[in-house]
Amino acid sequence: MDKGNYMQNFFLDSRINKGLTYEDYFSGFKAKAETEDFSTFPIEEHDHLKMAKLNFQRSSRIHRTFSPSVEIKELISEITEPQIWIVISEDWCGDSAQNIPYIAELAKLNPSIELKIFPRDANPDIIDMYLTNGTRSIPKLVAFDTDGNELFQWGPRPNQSVELIAKLKAEGKTKEEFLEQLHLWYGRNRGSELLKELSELIKNVLVNARS
Repeated sequence: MDKGNYMQNFFLDSRINKGLTYEDYFSGFKAKAETEDFSTFPIEEHDHLKMAKLNFQRSSRIHRTFSPSVEIKELISEITEPQIWIVISEDWCGDSAQNIPYIAELAKLNPSIELKIFPRDANPDIIDMYLTNGTRSIPKLVAFDTDGNELFQWGPRPNQSVELIAKLKAEGKTKEEFLEQLHLWYGRNRGSELLKELSELIKNVLVNARS
């Protein structure tokens, strides 16, 4: 089955309703971040729990400090037809922690936007519709209308950061080294590249809707 038919059936089967609200996702994220006793978790999850602690700090900082510009508010307000934004993610993923809070803040600006979070590892069939160079890279944002027609997709990270990683890998940097540089880039960029890319995608949807 092709991606379009698969996702339309996804809507017809009401599976969309099984996605987490951002509030529920973030609440679970917070609970993991506050976990002190890892003994009740399988040992293979311990690294993910450690990452969740760091990522929760990153996401919380964005929620505390981000204030959308007048321009982005006006753009989001132009969305008049209902949209469903699906984000495929995991709370241990650093890129998710650095990007999803901005996406959630944008979705809050317009009641026509419904945001649903689907954990990647529990929903392999969904991420397999949206592979990046053959890999299950996250986060992945896919926007739909209420009939299940895809409007746009974004992810797993802003283009500038993709170019940065490619450059650092070409220089022979280790994974630890390029991830450090990546998160420094996120800290300096403060979501501006992500917001620019999302703005262009949303503008295209609005233009197409008017044509």
